[in-house]
Amino acid sequence: MVLGARDHDRTAGVSIAGERELETAIAVAREAGALLKENFGKVHTVGYKGRIDLVTEMDRRSEALIVERLKSAFPEDDVLAEEGSGTERGRERRWIVDPLDGTTNYAHGVPIYCVSIALEIGGRVALGVVYDPHRDECFVAERGRGATLDGAPLRVSATATLGESLLSTGYQYDIRSSSRNNLAEHAALLLRSHSVREIGSAVLNLAYVAAGRLEAFWELSLGAWDVAAGALLVEEAGGRVSSPDGGALDLAAPSIVASNGVIHEEILKVLQEVRAR
Repeated sequence: MVLGARDHDRTAGVSIAGERELETAIAVAREAGALLKENFGKVHTVGYKGRIDLVTEMDRRSEALIVERLKSAFPEDDVLAEEGSGTERGRERRWIVDPLDGTTNYAHGVPIYCVSIALEIGGRVALGVVYDPHRDECFVAERGRGATLDGAPLRVSATATLGESLLSTGYQYDIRSSSRNNLAEHAALLLRSHSVREIGSAVLNLAYVAAGRLEAFWELSLGAWDVAAGALLVEEAGGRVSSPDGGALDLAAPSIVASNGVIHEEILKVLQEVRAR
């Protein structure tokens, strides 16, 4: 890959994205977000991918727009998209797309949802864009260059203890049948923290950790599209991301703990205690 002028100040060996990729991702996320906002609150066709896993026609319309724009701009790249309209050919570069994170909120008229677009190069996420159309907030992270919200630098919270921390979590769609349903973990961390929220969007949870609005977020079962952009936001804002056992995040089967870094070990300890019971 030929590097542009902005790429030469990167650390050697770091996966990088250029100005064109950044500008395209932001523009496409904003365009898809505008489409979602324009149709928010209207009657939607709602289907189910599982017993409680909703999908609407707006998930598919947003995804079709994003995938078409990315394929047009970068025809040699792969695209992994939540609703399955991307292409996987084993290419070096792969876009990871969540066209509407917070579908259940969206379908019920709750204005907490977003668009997420990430670029993975050589197995590492190099660029992440998260756009919240209802608040017109655009979160951006570039590996090695930091994270921003509408151009202003982001930094994770400096809160020093779990007891003072506001956390958030989420639940997998097989919660009714899975023994690993996060209920015990939620209860344990609720009793040890300031409080725990569940806002219905993993992507926004991660963006809020990066912005210092939350001290941490954890969830036990997600998709790559739920964490790719958000995890990079947290890391580039000075936070820490891991699996619940403290290992590296696996995009192929993500189970995540993301925090300001300071309280990370406390959270891992609580999660390990719950699993040991």
